[in-house]
Amino acid sequence: MKEMLYPLKFEPILKDKIWGGQKLKALLNKRSNLSNIGESWEISDVKGDTSIVANGNLKNQSLKELLESYKSDLIGKKNYNIFGNKFPLLIKFIDAKKDLSIQLHPNDELAAERHDSFGKTEMWYVMQADDDANLIVGFNQEMTPEKYLRHLEDKTLTKILNFDKIKSGDTYFIEVGRLHAIGAGVMLAEIQQTSDITYRVYDWDRVDDEGNERELHNDLAIDAFDFNMPDNFRVQYQKEENTSNGMVSCPYFTTNFLHITKPILKQNTKDSFFIYMCVEGEAMIETETGTELIKKGETVLLPATIETYKITSPNARLLEVYV
Repeated sequence: MKEMLYPLKFEPILKDKIWGGQKLKALLNKRSNLSNIGESWEISDVKGDTSIVANGNLKNQSLKELLESYKSDLIGKKNYNIFGNKFPLLIKFIDAKKDLSIQLHPNDELAAERHDSFGKTEMWYVMQADDDANLIVGFNQEMTPEKYLRHLEDKTLTKILNFDKIKSGDTYFIEVGRLHAIGAGVMLAEIQQTSDITYRVYDWDRVDDEGNERELHNDLAIDAFDFNMPDNFRVQYQKEENTSNGMVSCPYFTTNFLHITKPILKQNTKDSFFIYMCVEGEAMIETETGTELIKKGETVLLPATIETYKITSPNARLLEVYV
């Protein structure tokens, strides 16, 4: 007899990165001996990096095992019909002590053809930003492939990039085909399709401890660009308390912002799992099959079979995600 599904937490998968820092340990209480923690993969079904349950009777089972066992009970009927035993989202916290590489991601068609993978549409919610920290998103002028390649060859790429100074709460939607990078001094939550495909086009001419530059992917990247995208990547959203405020809704995921200051009842009418990322404070999530406290820097997955639940907090900010 299968165990009943309940609110699931997973062991974070921490990634050492050349650009990473210590904020995920200092501010989000991630435990690690790594010196440059760039990413905490909260929920992952990426091959070789499958999340492991950290709580309850299903502890130590993998997300892959849960999908194979519970199928639509875990992710919803419509999602299971589309994705089968593949979890559709990759959920992360990211700390950039140094600038990330200038990069972009391929769409579903290119990613499937070249890498047997989903594409990588994603969004960012800024949790903390140092003074004068920025994000790079898109270009600061109209762009053509010829103009872009000329600047790339001349090592003047940064002259045509759009730099946005940011603050906590700023939110960006990064569609496939758009050039982007997280700047130094930024900690953020990232929600994306399940994919680890990145085309790196410029890495600030830096080298690792052995004097080697990281691989660039300019031959692959040029076909993945969409040079005609409008500057619609800044997300405007309401912050009304104790209700779900829409942030991003796309074919791959929907994300809402919740500022909880009193107990609220929630009803799952979406035939989907729900993910809650705590970006400030802490909140109690109560369901018929289990209760979980979620603190800043923690993530919980509510299986699709949980229809009614209560979220309680005197002051917490959560990202609510479903497909």
